[in-house]
Amino acid sequence: MQMSDTRGFSLNYKDDALDDLVAKTDHVVLAAWAVDCVERVLPFFEEKYPADERPRKALEVLRSWIDTGVFKMEEIRKASLDAHAAARDVGGDTPARSAARAAGQAVATAHVPTHSIAAANYALQAVHRAANPSDADVAVAAERAWQYRNLSGLR
Repeated sequence: MQMSDTRGFSLNYKDDALDDLVAKTDHVVLAAWAVDCVERVLPFFEEKYPADERPRKALEVLRSWIDTGVFKMEEIRKASLDAHAAARDVGGDTPARSAARAAGQAVATAHVPTHSIAAANYALQAVHRAANPSDADVAVAAERAWQYRNLSGLR
């Protein structure tokens, strides 16, 4: 996945090793991993918009699917669209917007397992946007390493 940053360069989060690991991982495990990835960056959103529960609700909907196995497309779709609407409401390229997008992608993992990668990538984008520009590459690399270790441990 390639994302553009306001500082005028592209962020390339393509990771073949992670893609291979995701391809070999159970759907429910990927959903749990997506929740873990988003939980690490959701404070960027919740600290700025404490009254807006849409991204948090998306994670709750995904956790319900993980716990029960009951798939309700209407509920999952609404939670995803609501989290993405919260991201749009934020406006500019901020860590808060990326965190809300991560939540919207995470809940969509219940429908399509590879949405977990998009959730992880938006979490990376939030980390990148929150970091001091001189430290952003190191912060993103550390977060990706955590994501990989975390998914490996959940399997």
